[in-house]
Amino acid sequence: MSKMAAVASSFIKSRGSLCLPRFTSTWSKSARGVLQEGLDAISKAGTWKSERVISTPQAASIRVVGGGAGGGELLNFCANNYLGLSSHPDVIEAGRIALRDYGAGLSSVRFICGTQTIHKELEQKIAKFHNRDDAILYAACFDANAGIFEALLGENDAVFSDQLNHASIIDGLRLCKARKYRYKNRDVTQLEEQLSEVGDTARLKMIVTDGVFSMDGVVAPLKELCDLGDKYGALVFVDECHATGFMGKGGRGTEEHLSCEGRVDIINSTLGKALGGAAGGYTVGPREVIDMLRQKSRPYLFSNTLPPPVVACASKVFDLLMDGSELVEKLQWNTSYFRGKMTSAGFNLKGDDCHPIVPVMLNDARLATEFADRMLQKGIYVIGFSYPVVPVGEARIRVQLSAVHNKEDIDKCVDAFVSVAKEKGVL
Repeated sequence: MSKMAAVASSFIKSRGSLCLPRFTSTWSKSARGVLQEGLDAISKAGTWKSERVISTPQAASIRVVGGGAGGGELLNFCANNYLGLSSHPDVIEAGRIALRDYGAGLSSVRFICGTQTIHKELEQKIAKFHNRDDAILYAACFDANAGIFEALLGENDAVFSDQLNHASIIDGLRLCKARKYRYKNRDVTQLEEQLSEVGDTARLKMIVTDGVFSMDGVVAPLKELCDLGDKYGALVFVDECHATGFMGKGGRGTEEHLSCEGRVDIINSTLGKALGGAAGGYTVGPREVIDMLRQKSRPYLFSNTLPPPVVACASKVFDLLMDGSELVEKLQWNTSYFRGKMTSAGFNLKGDDCHPIVPVMLNDARLATEFADRMLQKGIYVIGFSYPVVPVGEARIRVQLSAVHNKEDIDKCVDAFVSVAKEKGVL
């Protein structure tokens, strides 16, 4: 066992013996009881979410400590590491050099003393990559989504949001005072009805959508949304977290994939998935938008700047993508191959054929959890998703392909799915 794995294993074994202070106030005892009832209910429903401990870098093959994994090599089919760049040697080296030259962190927000040359350089690369005026960095895309709507929209404005938008968009919209409209997932007819109803009564109108809806692996009808934006004078905002870097020929997301380049007004995305997998998010768009966010966006103004190694790693990823990458094409092949084999085996899959998120529908929450645990024992790391992450009755295992998976990896994954499905009476 490696030193890192031994440390992780020791931590897991020692958790029960940690000497922690126990609060004994009347309120504390009452609150503990209420919370424990809720926790027991989650466990009874079979939706308890355990955290598996990885003792290696993120890659196609990893090691997991405990949890039925047995400490052996596992094939990871549930990471957002779409291009396999989380442990790419050039990306790691860029981070190492930045740690040496720029330090571990800035201990400051951007407008005080938290802006280094590398932060500005990365923002310029992001803007160039997306062919937009400017970009602004955040600690995470959750922060970018939490900070944009309140800064741009007021009580005289209206915002139209897809009902399956990411939780961070929902939370961000709650903070703004604009009139809020929610339309059914990808339902452009209902959206147009809402836009027509608002008409010219709003100062600004904004259509808000995920580029790819991550639980289902389906792509937004971006062309139609942009057409409605043009028709009704509405801005179009797209969260591209599950598209940037690998959707479209050059990896520029759903707008490139759907030939809508330049039609989207504002793009939010993440550095924490395909673009190196570390952390960070950004907004890219018109200069006036970015300038306003630098002045008013609360997560930007009140959160520490991104650490230099994270900035450098992401910057190196953009260099790799700008130079052209075969990884996008490889990921598309892997996705098509996996979907074809799983469909032939008789599984019920959701999602669009073009996207590496492949939900394997099992519907029952407990079955999804038990199925994923059994897959782990067979050397395949996947996770069962159930309520509240997905609707009741739509539990699934969300498989995510990566460019670093090879054909043999995919074959092993499919074989394990078939084997466990027969054990569980799914096939």
